[in-house]
Amino acid sequence: MFFNCRTTLIEKVEANAHVDAIESFYAPHASMQENELPPRASRDVLVAHESNFLSRLRSLTSKCVRPVFVNGDCVVIRWIFEFEALDGTRTRLEELAYQRWEDDRIVEEKFFYDPRQLGPSA
Repeated sequence: MFFNCRTTLIEKVEANAHVDAIESFYAPHASMQENELPPRASRDVLVAHESNFLSRLRSLTSKCVRPVFVNGDCVVIRWIFEFEALDGTRTRLEELAYQRWEDDRIVEEKFFYDPRQLGPSA
């Protein structure tokens, strides 16, 4: 079951069903954290944050770079996201997502990426 959940989560994200992925695979008390920023907590907050972010995009491509690393309830996924904002700004973000699962739900996730990827291109 645990393996199937991770696979389905990745399929949903790669299909850009990000909000559905959060609603389906995150525990009600889950948290997400970007690098060293304060974590966002509760699935409802995570859904609202993701919906707000997606509303500012014209397009998004999400790709899992395999393999996915699993050690017990801990999972590391390498993601590449390419998105275009409504103003035409294009960004490519590569990150590692460190997840801690309980049963078939993510309870904690932390993203590691170089924030310079979010700035203006050189």
